[in-house]
Amino acid sequence: MESNRKKSLFVVLLVIGLLILDQIVKICVKTHMTLDEAIPVFGEWFYIRFIENRGAAYGMELGGDFGKLFLSLFRIVAVVAIGWYIRRLIRRQAPVGVIVGVSVVLAGALGNIVDSAFYGLIFSESTFTEVARFVPWGEGYASFLHGSVVDMLYFPIIEIEQMPDWVPIWGGEPFTFFSPIFNIADSYVTCGMVYLLLFQYKFFK
Repeated sequence: MESNRKKSLFVVLLVIGLLILDQIVKICVKTHMTLDEAIPVFGEWFYIRFIENRGAAYGMELGGDFGKLFLSLFRIVAVVAIGWYIRRLIRRQAPVGVIVGVSVVLAGALGNIVDSAFYGLIFSESTFTEVARFVPWGEGYASFLHGSVVDMLYFPIIEIEQMPDWVPIWGGEPFTFFSPIFNIADSYVTCGMVYLLLFQYKFFK
């Protein structure tokens, strides 16, 4: 029992730490950058580029206010399910690596829930000319669960102004290898899942 309590405390501290990092970065970007503003970090292949999305990870859209509400509620249900699963893993004495991997996924899901649930209530709207600012509770740009998720990590590793005409689909069009703009919470989910699939797959058999 003492061992389980220590693991539970570890999970709580890990998730809180990852969540705080995600939110610090998002709030700094939202309160210091205008929409679509980009700051180069490493040459031309890594930018901090501020966008907001009303959809799923990596800027994918679900469509309309109903889609946004559905996605927010789905995330909440998923977080509850993942939390329950972590508790079950701890009781089953699962390997620490498995517990850490699932906890990282949980932190990522929580990070984007915070955006959609509360950012619309506490921030003014970000525009292409104005930086968002904190406002009194409930006087922001959107209602509860309808806020936009802040994205900022952009890795245009390969950019071609115009693809040759003979190239299928992109012929004559500009092309960017890995064009999605995402956030730290998205990377938590992706890295956690990849880690579990590559290094902890034996446990899930």
